[in-house]
Amino acid sequence: MKSEKKYKDFKSFYPYYLTEHGDLRNRLLHFFGTLLLLICLVTGIVTGKWFLFVLIPVVGYGFAWAGHFFIEKNKPATFTYPLYSLASDFVMFWHMLTWQINIKMENAKKEINGQRE
Repeated sequence: MKSEKKYKDFKSFYPYYLTEHGDLRNRLLHFFGTLLLLICLVTGIVTGKWFLFVLIPVVGYGFAWAGHFFIEKNKPATFTYPLYSLASDFVMFWHMLTWQINIKMENAKKEINGQRE
């Protein structure tokens, strides 16, 4: 029997997502994967080199999954929550780019730990 997903909206999912990215090295791999994804997207559009679009999932997921398998040693949320996870990658990228990530991580830990008690 297939288990029901726990997170039914993005607002409740994102704190969980952040707690699955506790190691800075994993977050950095996600950041660079998302940055390369955006570079491939923009460069592909501007130059018309459409093969760059093939690289988007490779760099986006490749860096992220490496961080989960080799650093965090956990299962990427993409496998259970593909759309929430994709959106969370971009939100976390923004939070890192704007130096908000530390406070977001602390708030996420408090929220998730509060749910477990």
